[in-house]
Amino acid sequence: MRVARVAVTAAVVVAAAGAVGAMRAATRLDRLHVRTDAAWAALDAALGSRARAVMGVDAMGVDGGSAALRGAADAALLAGLDPALRTAGRWAHRAGLAVREDVENELGRVLAVLDRGGLESACADRLADAEQRAMIARRVYNDAVRDTLALRSHRMVRWLRLAGTAALPRYFEIAEPALAGYGLELDGAGA
Repeated sequence: MRVARVAVTAAVVVAAAGAVGAMRAATRLDRLHVRTDAAWAALDAALGSRARAVMGVDAMGVDGGSAALRGAADAALLAGLDPALRTAGRWAHRAGLAVREDVENELGRVLAVLDRGGLESACADRLADAEQRAMIARRVYNDAVRDTLALRSHRMVRWLRLAGTAALPRYFEIAEPALAGYGLELDGAGA
């Protein structure tokens, strides 16, 4: 009789600990999904800001690729206005996200060959700032995606289906520009 009581008590304690662990994992997962959504909003805003900064450069009448610059900036702004990517269920639209990556990479390629020596210093600074912010926002977003995917891969989260019907977030991969010419140090070594 006494052994049965001890066994039942141990089972209740183990079940309670499991329930508390599941609740903590579910709460953490919810917070990570919110963090990922907020990071996406910041990345979307930073990419839009970069495209608008490029439009400002194009408005100055920069020679050598102005048509390519305007076309890439227009495409980036239009891709940023896609309502499918602005909704909470954007992860279901993976093809749209891939198109956005392609458009942003094309803008990055055009910016990589842009001669910045002929720009006004204020315009060049605005463009450099916009590029740096977009790069940092992409890193923050991808870090949030990494953390979310890591927690979603845990056995307890998968078995108990704590993620519910939420789609898996997806990394946003665009080429990062070489910003060494601006004197910017993003790796922390020079800061």
